[in-house]
Amino acid sequence: MAETEASLLRQFPLLLPQNQAKTVYEGFISAQGRDFHLKILLPKDLQLRNARLLCSWQLKAILNGYHHVVQQRMQHSPDLMSFLVELKMVLEVALKNKKELLVYVDTCFSTIKLKAEDASGREHLITVKLKAKYPAESPDCIVDFPVSFSVSWTPQSSLISIHSQFLAALESLKAFWDVMDEIDEKTWVLEPEKPTRSATARRIALGNNASINIEVDPRHPTMLPECCFLGADHVVKPLGIRLSRNIHLWDPENSLLQNLKDVLEIDFPARAILEKSDFSMDCGICYAYQLDGAIPDQVCDNSQCGQPFHQICLYEWLRGLLTSRQSFNVIFGECPYCSKPLTLKMSGRKA
Repeated sequence: MAETEASLLRQFPLLLPQNQAKTVYEGFISAQGRDFHLKILLPKDLQLRNARLLCSWQLKAILNGYHHVVQQRMQHSPDLMSFLVELKMVLEVALKNKKELLVYVDTCFSTIKLKAEDASGREHLITVKLKAKYPAESPDCIVDFPVSFSVSWTPQSSLISIHSQFLAALESLKAFWDVMDEIDEKTWVLEPEKPTRSATARRIALGNNASINIEVDPRHPTMLPECCFLGADHVVKPLGIRLSRNIHLWDPENSLLQNLKDVLEIDFPARAILEKSDFSMDCGICYAYQLDGAIPDQVCDNSQCGQPFHQICLYEWLRGLLTSRQSFNVIFGECPYCSKPLTLKMSGRKA
C-alpha cells in the first residue's frame, strides 16, 4: 500500500489526500504543460466505481465529449493510480483533439485507436496497445503502412507524442499514396481488388488479355518500379521491348503513371469505360474470375485465341490429356479452345 501511495505521489505530486482515511484527494493533474484542478471523493471501501469526480469548469470544458470514456474508466480501472494515468491520457488527447482524434477505447483501456488526416485528406488510423507497465514500457503501435513504423518512447511520453510521430510518418508517405491513388483511380486494377494502404503492388489491365504487375518503392514512389508483364507473348514482348528502349525517358519529376504511359507508349484502359468483352478475364475452363484468390494468369499465345486460364485449372486440364507430356515442372499440351501447342510452367507446385 505504501509503495502504491509513493508511486501515486511521484506520478501526481500535485494531487494529495485530504484526510487520514484517504477517501478525499484534491489538487491538480498536469497535461500538455497545464495544471487542472480536480477533487476525487472515494467511498469508505475505496471502490473507484462508486467514487465522485469533481472538476473545475476548465477541465469539464476540455473533457466535454469524453464523459463516457471517463465514466467507463471509473467503472473498470482497478485502482486510483490506474484511473489517474488513464484520465491524464484522455486529457492529453482532448487538449490536442481538434478533429475527434480519439475514435475508440476498449473497456480495459488497453487498446486505443487514434485517427489523423494526411496532407491529401486521406484518413488513417493508428491502434495503440498499452502494456501492463505503461508508461514505463513502450506501447505497441499498429498502422497500415507499407514500411515499418516504430515510435520513440520514454516514460514521459504520451499518446500525443505517438500521434505526432504518426503524423510525421504520414507526411513521409504522402507521395507514395498519391501515386497509388492515381493508379487506382485512372486504371483498371485487377489485383488487389481492395488494396490496403500498405499494399505496394498493383496488377493493371493493359487490354488484349494482358496486364502489368508493378511493385512500387514506398520511399521512392516516382522511380521506375519493378515490372512484370503477364499475357500472351505476342502482346507482352513488344511492351517489354518498348520499356527497354524508352527507359531513358523516365522522369522522376512526373507521376509514375504518366511515366509508364510514356515509356510503354500506351494509354491504360479505365475500368469505367472498358467493356467486359474488351478484356475478358474469366477462366476458359472454370468460367470464374477468381479461384481461391487467384485470377487467370495463363494465356494462350495464339493471337487468334488469347484465352486466359487459371494456372491450376490449366494444369488439371493438361494433366488429363493423353497427348500432354511433362518435363519437371513444365507441361506441354494443347489449348482447350484452339488446340494450338501450349506450354505451362508451374510455380509453387510439385508436379
